Amino acid sequence: MKYYIIAGEASGDLHASNLIREIKLLDKEAHFRAWGGDLMHEEGAVIVKHYRELAFMGFAEVVMNLKTIFNNIKFCKQDILQDIPDVLILVDYPGFNLRIAEFAHHHKIKVIYYISPQVWAWKKSRVHKIKKVVDRMLVILPFEKEFYEKYNYHVDFVGHPLLDAIEQQKLLIGDHKVFREKYRLDDRKIISLLPGSRTQEIKTVLPIMLTMANEYPGYQFIIAGAPSQQEELYRDLMKDINLKIIFGETYSLLSASEAALVTSGTATLETALLNIPEVVCYKGNTISYQIARRIIDVKYISLVNLIVDKEIVKELIQGELNFHNLKLSLNKILDPKYRKNLFLEYEFLRQTLGGKGASAKAAQIVVDEIK
Repeated sequence: MKYYIIAGEASGDLHASNLIREIKLLDKEAHFRAWGGDLMHEEGAVIVKHYRELAFMGFAEVVMNLKTIFNNIKFCKQDILQDIPDVLILVDYPGFNLRIAEFAHHHKIKVIYYISPQVWAWKKSRVHKIKKVVDRMLVILPFEKEFYEKYNYHVDFVGHPLLDAIEQQKLLIGDHKVFREKYRLDDRKIISLLPGSRTQEIKTVLPIMLTMANEYPGYQFIIAGAPSQQEELYRDLMKDINLKIIFGETYSLLSASEAALVTSGTATLETALLNIPEVVCYKGNTISYQIARRIIDVKYISLVNLIVDKEIVKELIQGELNFHNLKLSLNKILDPKYRKNLFLEYEFLRQTLGGKGASAKAAQIVVDEIK
């Protein structure tokens, strides 16, 4: 079978790569053509465009890059028709993917959406379009199934693929001592900085995170470098601070850490599932943020808090993300008593997400659907 997959971000690349791995176990003749990243490529997908060429963050940024976005959509449609696939699998990335879903539906190509757009947060009207152009929706958050049922649309809850991804990585992480020796780390406890994967968010959030480095001499601060970025970007932002940057081993770094400062996104959930206390940091373009605040209907910005429907990790958003608040929040997650309660909340989070095997369940549905 021929599979065409579109993932527009780093997290989508991760989940799509695991899906590809599971599909190959069920379909020995599977061929994959995709928009994605290095992880999908490693699983054998032919990458048409890398996600780093697609990720535009915020409303203002999208407007400024409309020409590029429309050119990408046009090219994608042409590429799909060059060799029509048996199924189109879309991974989140709704602004782009829903347009392609509509196109594929028009050309009678089966459409499966893996990892629902966050229509429950904003643009709920998109549900009507999804019902019309998506043949099968696979969701990974427990409350999403109930949300879609309100619109008389049956979806499949497969569980969260991060549970599988993290279990796989735990087998590869190995001994913390080996990790420390590899990167010549000293004996101080580690505080990880995860400033995101997009250039814009790194430039905005990392400088604020860096202000903590001189405040905690008993700890060593280490930056988790995004695979799509160059080291120079981080060095230019450090100025008079010299921190280690580690690329390609974020799970190992987090696992060896005492705490983490994390830009909102999938990384907040990854950090929690690895049982690492965290502070969620977000600061975007002022115009984009003001627009988002008025149209997004959610109480929290981090996946951790959204899933359990309460604030178990501190969120510092926009103006709240400053030196004073960040230091107070970091002090709190380093306190043993606070950490003990937080670990109990993390366990509740894992239970809420359901069991393992999300990628395998999703792959089985995909293969059954097209056969």
